[in-house]
Amino acid sequence: MAIDSHEFPSTHDGKKVFAENVSDDALLEQLGYQQEFHRTFGLIGMIGFSFSIVTSWTALGGVLIIGVSSGGPPVMIWSWLGICVVTLAVAYSMAEMCSAYPVAGGQYSWVAILAPQKWARGMSYVCGWFMLIGILAMGATNNFIAANFVLGMAQITHPEYVIERWHTCLVAFLICGITTLSNIYLVRILDKLSKSILIWNIASFSIVIITILATNKHKQSASFVFSDFQNFTGFSASYTAVIGIVQSAFGMCCYDAPSHMTEEMKDARREAPRAMVLAVYMGAVTGFIFLVAICFCIGDIETTALSPTGVPLMQIFYDSTGSVGGTCALTTLITVIVLVCSNSLMAEGSRSVFAFARDRGLPFSGILSKVESKKQVPVNAILLTALVQIAFNSIYFGTLTGFTTVITLATEGFYLSYAMPLLARLLSRMRSENRVLSGPYTLGRYGVWLNSIGFLFLVYNIITFNFPTIAPVESGNMNYTSAAVGIIMLLSLVTWITTGRKQFSGPEGMFNPKGSGNLVAKMSL
Repeated sequence: MAIDSHEFPSTHDGKKVFAENVSDDALLEQLGYQQEFHRTFGLIGMIGFSFSIVTSWTALGGVLIIGVSSGGPPVMIWSWLGICVVTLAVAYSMAEMCSAYPVAGGQYSWVAILAPQKWARGMSYVCGWFMLIGILAMGATNNFIAANFVLGMAQITHPEYVIERWHTCLVAFLICGITTLSNIYLVRILDKLSKSILIWNIASFSIVIITILATNKHKQSASFVFSDFQNFTGFSASYTAVIGIVQSAFGMCCYDAPSHMTEEMKDARREAPRAMVLAVYMGAVTGFIFLVAICFCIGDIETTALSPTGVPLMQIFYDSTGSVGGTCALTTLITVIVLVCSNSLMAEGSRSVFAFARDRGLPFSGILSKVESKKQVPVNAILLTALVQIAFNSIYFGTLTGFTTVITLATEGFYLSYAMPLLARLLSRMRSENRVLSGPYTLGRYGVWLNSIGFLFLVYNIITFNFPTIAPVESGNMNYTSAAVGIIMLLSLVTWITTGRKQFSGPEGMFNPKGSGNLVAKMSL
């Protein structure tokens, strides 16, 4: 859709917030923050950074078995198209907010500014917690996926090797350690790395698709791919189709990444929103082609699901190529992408921790919000991000069900944090407290429709993420996502009572009348 860069909504008193030509540093200062990072990212680098995290085709491969057993290829493919269309409504809505307020806090900062003043502080604080948990849990999930690919290649080359859970945990810890060191000592190359992985990503996608289609001699029929419903869940067909959509929802996630890196981007008001939306378009196209190709090349579903490699996608590669070497070569292409994604999620997660601590939303905020002056990186926030990822991965030592909840919680956390700024926007419109979004990337009269569509889509997924996926439902296969969400709510309540109620500030002066400025007042100037 076309974005009107000249039509700027007004505040309820008919005046703009920030002029379009305000520089990123000046705008950041008006929001009450100092520029503490190097602005090294350009548009291409940020597209590569964002797409390395979204990378829908590799994400779909990582959770392939969910879709295969819950409706099969037809549900996977057609739900993917639907998910991508409504995801664009969310992405465009958040891109508009990011263009107006390019701060590392992202979603919770937008809630603080855009929600009705009566509810803004509480909504912003809760949004911040869900945002953090989503990003940190997704980082742990990605470390787990990368470890699976590494160990899967070891298993397929040495069939006598049996993968144990503690092996996966240790490799995940190693990956976390490497990305931690990279984010502390190699931050200056992050933009170059992101540009390089964009080229690698597109090239790897092309190689994988062409190879499996060319080498597979036992392709499935078109009816199997596009119409034959598969159900291995034990539930009814309609219920199975609903939970099958979860795979697509997981595959199209994390596109808020540029918003948390805006303070390290050149011309962030223009380029961060573009990177956000372009990553969704690229993910939609590559994800659709990947799903169709994989579904044509998949062999026996039970054999694929129970692959000794622990990675169903690797079994498809092996069934297609008939070669251990070929399987490892294709898997290596994906593994590099997933490893760089771990590095990017460490960067995104640490910037989110830093931003929330800067607004005094966390215990020990003074320590966590410090930026190392020489390297200009939030070292303490990086270390906390690594520690939480390791804690999440450690759950896999004791229980597969518990870590499965972490995986679902990652997506649930993201979707809840996406829904809250859209809800804030809609509530402010209903209460005639509509704030201006006067960045160069605006939706104009389409905004309310896209906000509404995106919000309803997010609410639908937030609910269905809590559904059990296998019948009969037992303690070992129960979906504990709702319990995990309850724990987060309890955690946010405890921290609110102990520290947040008195300290949480949000953007400068928004909730603190004793601050050096009041953002609400500035919005009327």
